[in-house]
Amino acid sequence: MATEQDHIPAPDSPAPDGSTPDPSAPDSPVAKTARPPWVTDELITQWCTWVRRDATRHGPDSAEPVTALAPYDLAPIAAVPTCAPKDVAAAVAGARARQPQWAGTTLRHRGDVVLAFHDLLLERQDQVIDLIQWETGKARYHAWQEVAQVAAIARHYARRARHYLAPHHVRGMVPGLTKVKEVRVPKGVVGVISPWNYPLYLGVGDVLPALLAGNAVISKADFQTALTMLWTRALMAEAGLPADLWQIVAGPGAVVGTALVDAVDFVCFTGSTATGRTVAERAAKRLVGVSLELGGKNPLIVREDADVAAAAAGTVVAAFANTGQMCIHIERVYVHEKVYDAFRAELVRATQALTLGRSYDYSADIGSLTSAVQLAAVEAHVDGAVAKGATVLAGGRARPDIGPLFYEPTVLEGVTPEMVVCDEETFGPVLSLYAYGADNEAVGLANQGTYGLSASIWSKDSREAGRMAGRIRAGSVNINDGAAAAAGSIEAGMGGMGDSGLGRRHGAEGIRKYTESQTIATQRLLPLGPPKPGQSAVERFVRRTNGQLALLRRLRVR
Repeated sequence: MATEQDHIPAPDSPAPDGSTPDPSAPDSPVAKTARPPWVTDELITQWCTWVRRDATRHGPDSAEPVTALAPYDLAPIAAVPTCAPKDVAAAVAGARARQPQWAGTTLRHRGDVVLAFHDLLLERQDQVIDLIQWETGKARYHAWQEVAQVAAIARHYARRARHYLAPHHVRGMVPGLTKVKEVRVPKGVVGVISPWNYPLYLGVGDVLPALLAGNAVISKADFQTALTMLWTRALMAEAGLPADLWQIVAGPGAVVGTALVDAVDFVCFTGSTATGRTVAERAAKRLVGVSLELGGKNPLIVREDADVAAAAAGTVVAAFANTGQMCIHIERVYVHEKVYDAFRAELVRATQALTLGRSYDYSADIGSLTSAVQLAAVEAHVDGAVAKGATVLAGGRARPDIGPLFYEPTVLEGVTPEMVVCDEETFGPVLSLYAYGADNEAVGLANQGTYGLSASIWSKDSREAGRMAGRIRAGSVNINDGAAAAAGSIEAGMGGMGDSGLGRRHGAEGIRKYTESQTIATQRLLPLGPPKPGQSAVERFVRRTNGQLALLRRLRVR
């Protein structure tokens, strides 16, 4: 059984005025709620002004604000304004008017803004970590990882954007006479639709390279985690980003998300495969590009020669980080039959040693699920598997004694294809354990299904593991690591194959996708064609050009 905590220590984050609330005071919010005590109603009101909404609008076009529930205690978080399609249209119009001026600034200037944001983010990280925990229920370390990842993204692209977006000179049609270069120009207005599970990393990490590339951005915030994004937008303003260049809208995906896809010049979407297909189809009708990071049912392979203890420890991290609510987390584990028993014992021990807790410090290993919907999905997958014969080796039950949405990290054995958990993404702290006999079999098992997001191989023979990796259909394959090695390497692309998506975040493609390639060709001295009209002139030109083509072939040019 996983160890537990059920207290909510007060965050030590200072309020914006520098003071630290006393949690022992009778009127202290922390004594009654999971709300961080420095978060006042006045601050929430200030943050919500960043939602682009016509506050004077009333009548049928005016929707009521939406209030999400805090996972730690199911208490209301904050009433976030709801936008309408007209608000999206106004946001895009404002962004489109301001974007050319931003694109006309130097990359150094744009990089300075992003680096200023980087510094402010690290300086005030405790505030946003509190917000992330309050809105998602995740453990504090997993909230901190979002800060570290966004800081790395900001620093990387601020320093490397000039390289990624530099003009590229190529050989022209006529050597010496045709001068050609390819340049990158901004798409214009980029729409970013991000999910609730990583509100800072996925909500902001895709915005930064889009801004650096010279675009304006409209983000659709998820109601569950809107405050994290709004806090971040206020910080970006303090760093020097003008208001119209990054605007935030909030509302139902079918209404506000659709209006956004219908108005922008490029869409970056992270979410479910089903919704991703809808986004791609709608954008395609306008011939607008998309980048999609979607679902996954990610495999991990433990080879016969693996360090069993290290593999088990790495599996626990890869499967249960962020309470399993992570697109690249591990849900399927394939273990060589000769080390299966030893690995299973280590895995169960390590899983049962995890600490569950709802605290604003680093004492808990695993936090809460984020919503009742996620808890129900996890329970349905586990209970359905057990009803059909699967065995629970660890976990397997909700923990309302800790918090309303807590569920123990769970290891299943004996999972078969007729069980929903076998092929469908659980998106929770659940993994299934299987044995295999040979590497070819393991690769085949890993490639089962339609997803292809992330995978992991554990082996002392990294060269052989690398050869296996090349046969696995996944956007990233980690060797002797569960997921973080690839995801944290910002200079390398991250994305999926198959039903796991299109395009990449991070690396060169992570910023170039927000631009169009434009070719600029300059012709000098001679025209590219006959010097004058007439049959004889054209025939002489054709003969001369044919001779040149033959000469270039003999000289092995191109």
